[in-house]
Amino acid sequence: MKLPITYSDEVIQAMAADAPIVALESTIITHGMPYPQNVETARMIESELRSLNVTPATIAIMDGQIHIGLSDARLEALAQSKDVMKLSRADLAFAVANNKTGATTVAATMICAHLGGINVFATGGIGGVHRGAEDTFDISADLEELAKTPVIVVGAGAKAILDLPKTLEILETRGVPVITYGQDQLPAFWSRSSGLQSPLRADTPAEIAAAFTMRESLNLDGGMFVANPVPVKDEIRVKEMTPIVKQAISEANAQKISAKSVTPFLLQRIFELTDGRSLDCNIALVKNNAVLAAKIAKALKS
Repeated sequence: MKLPITYSDEVIQAMAADAPIVALESTIITHGMPYPQNVETARMIESELRSLNVTPATIAIMDGQIHIGLSDARLEALAQSKDVMKLSRADLAFAVANNKTGATTVAATMICAHLGGINVFATGGIGGVHRGAEDTFDISADLEELAKTPVIVVGAGAKAILDLPKTLEILETRGVPVITYGQDQLPAFWSRSSGLQSPLRADTPAEIAAAFTMRESLNLDGGMFVANPVPVKDEIRVKEMTPIVKQAISEANAQKISAKSVTPFLLQRIFELTDGRSLDCNIALVKNNAVLAAKIAKALKS
């Protein structure tokens, strides 16, 4: 059966030339930022990758196809679309089969990138174990996908709205390498430090690429998570973010917000409570992650 995948012309040309490609998710466009900041950020990240001679491949589900790489017109249409499905492993096939418009989470982007032959993916941050998961069992499918699908995911840590120690524990249990770039402590999305020791550290993109290549040689399942701290000038320190995150979570619980609605609610509320600084930080860290992902993709080709 022919896979329902449509590649952009730009991605087709890069593949023909065996040039480096970095996958990008689309949930950050449809659920992570308001319009027009969402499409402006998407274009900025794609432009940054091109400036580094790396081809961007933003992934989304449209018209019954997995689109790997979006034209500017499709990117604009997605950014303005309403009622876009937020897709993970469980509902990806349903959306494709029923011609739904869907944005890919970390898990779904990993699946589609792997299907499309792309092994490096830049995002903002991964999902993980939600606070109170011992009662709700609310754990992101991103963690399981990292244990299954051989893609390098570059992010600024797990989102700071999560239970970070439990998230790290599950990743360790599932055998997912967690490598922090350039420091010993795990970052916490908006903040450079979570207070948690990183299991692994790498100081060069070549080290990360070598580890991924060796995992393939050893026939080890799953991908790798590269935690890339937000630049110093853009971070919001954890001491400032902690009470804000707690307030947003308290409000979400009071309003009985659950499942896939939790993260968008919390991000919006944190945006309001920080007077927009969280969005500025988010944009900066996504760009920073794309740059590192580009260097890793190049190292894999060298």
